[in-house]
Amino acid sequence: MDAESIAGEALAVRDAARELASAAQISAALDRLASDLTAAVGQTCPVLVAVMTGGVFTATELARRLDFPHEFDYVHLTRYGKTLAGGEIEWVVRPAASLRGREVVIVDDILDRGDTLAALRAAFAELGVARLYTAVLVVKDLAQPNVPRPRVDFFGLRVEERYVFGCGMDYKGFWRGLPALYAVD
Repeated sequence: MDAESIAGEALAVRDAARELASAAQISAALDRLASDLTAAVGQTCPVLVAVMTGGVFTATELARRLDFPHEFDYVHLTRYGKTLAGGEIEWVVRPAASLRGREVVIVDDILDRGDTLAALRAAFAELGVARLYTAVLVVKDLAQPNVPRPRVDFFGLRVEERYVFGCGMDYKGFWRGLPALYAVD
């Protein structure tokens, strides 16, 4: 598929998508997340660890709202690449050894099945962080609610089980920067 066809598909998907949360709703959810994080870790000088690529959008927006000392780092792993179906975890950048003994907040865009978060929890436990928190912008309600998945400490909003994009989440690599959240129709 050539670049023009890919761009045409991306535009068609965006134009047909259903808005699940407006930019104002996303902003309010981020404000709540920041408030919750401040109450939990505002006195500890934590490290916010963004999960690349999608989680960096949420982590950046949170960092702008935090009025306490914190550091910023990232990890990079993926299950999707440019597909719509998750596969095996692929590590690109692992957690830094300098996080040992620190309070860490993993920040990601979405909790879906939880495979990425489970891999992150295991990696940070192996590294020996002092305390680990997790924050995601979106928790996806699964059609099969009895499927076990990792717990998140903080989240902004819940959505139905649909393929979503915007606010860091993408459709085949496109639309991460949209300020609202959309579902593929």
